Amino acid sequence: MTTLLIQTESTPLMVNLPAIAPMTHAQFYEFCLANRDLRIERTASGDVVIMPPTFSDTGNRSGKAFQQLANWTDQDGTGETFDSSTGFTLPNGATRSPDACWIKLERWNALTDEQKASFAPVCPDFVIELRSSSDTLTSLQDKMQEYMANGALLGWLIDRKNRTVHVYRPNQEPEILDNPETVGGEPELPGLVLRMAKIW
Repeated sequence: MTTLLIQTESTPLMVNLPAIAPMTHAQFYEFCLANRDLRIERTASGDVVIMPPTFSDTGNRSGKAFQQLANWTDQDGTGETFDSSTGFTLPNGATRSPDACWIKLERWNALTDEQKASFAPVCPDFVIELRSSSDTLTSLQDKMQEYMANGALLGWLIDRKNRTVHVYRPNQEPEILDNPETVGGEPELPGLVLRMAKIW
């Protein structure tokens, strides 16, 4: 059975499709191509999550975070950066689209052209998730833990509502920064500094 989880402002709306078997990776890819205007992810258990379009303000703030990451990436030269429209297939089978992320160049270059042209089978080394008004903090915390469990080295969950940044690293409790002016990527991403003024 395929389950659609349609994220609303408070709780996900669940639609069960009993006659439809869980989608294969190829079918999920085709589903996303046929619904390009939707923001779609898939859980490790195969549930399809349809999220509302990003609200304008959140998209603006997310763009500021991506811009700073992309600028650092260009200067650093050791990886590639991706925006919120990019989907990745994690080792656990989930397909996720972080608001911004970065992958080491050698890991990205190890993928085939065909893999790069789909939902690349790789977990980003670094992820940023920006909480919007339709996101629950718990759901984003679970997503960050999923990234860590699937190979991410560093993750930042930015909660504008509470002006906090939750810093994730594998096998560690998240560190919570209260209203920081900057957040640094040391030691995993030397020299990366996210200036928070335009993101708050």
